[in-house]
Amino acid sequence: MTVSASPARPVPLAVITGFLGAGKTTLLNRLLQDPALDGTVVIMNEFGEIGLDHLLVESVDEGMLLLSSGCLCCSIRGDLIATLEDLLQKRDAGELSFRRVVIETTGLADPAPILHTLIHHPFLGQRFALSGVITLVDAVNGAQTLDAHPEAIKQIAVADRLVLTKVDLLGDASAEQALRARLRRLNPAAPILDAAAGEATASRLLDAGLYDVDGKIADVREWLAAEAFDYPHGEGAHDRRHHHHGHHEHGHHHHDVNRHDARIRAFCLSTPSAIGRGRFDSFLDLLRSAHGPNLLRVKGIVRIADDPGRPVIVHGVQHLFHTPITLPQWPDADHSTRLVFILRDLDESFVRRLWNAFTGEPAIDAPDAAALTDNPLSLRR
Repeated sequence: MTVSASPARPVPLAVITGFLGAGKTTLLNRLLQDPALDGTVVIMNEFGEIGLDHLLVESVDEGMLLLSSGCLCCSIRGDLIATLEDLLQKRDAGELSFRRVVIETTGLADPAPILHTLIHHPFLGQRFALSGVITLVDAVNGAQTLDAHPEAIKQIAVADRLVLTKVDLLGDASAEQALRARLRRLNPAAPILDAAAGEATASRLLDAGLYDVDGKIADVREWLAAEAFDYPHGEGAHDRRHHHHGHHEHGHHHHDVNRHDARIRAFCLSTPSAIGRGRFDSFLDLLRSAHGPNLLRVKGIVRIADDPGRPVIVHGVQHLFHTPITLPQWPDADHSTRLVFILRDLDESFVRRLWNAFTGEPAIDAPDAAALTDNPLSLRR
């Protein structure tokens, strides 16, 4: 890639992270309504076969990039580098104009390799200024998530800003205080903002200053330093194996390029046929009551039989499912039901059999469902 002789001022780049279901897309929708984010390119990363979140971002018609071929901390790290370089090339050539980049990571992302890339890449580190790492924490499921998922600990520890979501659904002041105390131990310096109270505004989240590990727990510096070995620049870099050593609450071990627990699986149910609202509600109720703790994330767009022109959006995390939202129209040309599941210790075949029992026809098998997705690296224009 050709570097201009006099590169422009570095472009501010913010990273929004947080575990599955913490509310990242909801926050992004709110932020993008602020005029201060005009001229923003959004890069969204989803873990699984079919990306859906980019369809649910209401305020961006242009400048949307979807990385759905894997997780930013794993298989598509090279895609992120190529995407950012391509953006700069188009900007330098006058083909694309933007003032800011926001990356929304998948909820399973380990943020350390992402941040290491943005800070230490010899070209990207000069052209982008990492100006904020915002981590969302689900107040309802946050404590259990931290107990079970080391990625969530890292997401909190590296943050410049912590956004506590769903506090209004918690209904337990002592549980909130205990969670806040735990967040303070993991990240003493980051302000904790309450999303439900309207504190998570663009002015308070973005432009936090050039990213600096000072003020963060010592593990953060170690995690970033370890990435220099795990992902060195140059030939053969991606053949290295991960092996991190941590301590106390911050331990994290990687043994191959997939940094996620082998017990976690993602897949998509897809069918062109409409489903009755009562049958769909019963399907979700039974799945939630039988296996709620294993539903790390359920999200999707559903074609309802009595109103097929207006799809229903579903979001759920473990036992907590938000009230479904009916859209006035389909966000894209595909009018099929698409439900993405990220499960732990739950077999995909069980979910498919349950779906078949309520709908009377099988969902499209995973390989066919994967074929429904667009090019995993595509710019919506």
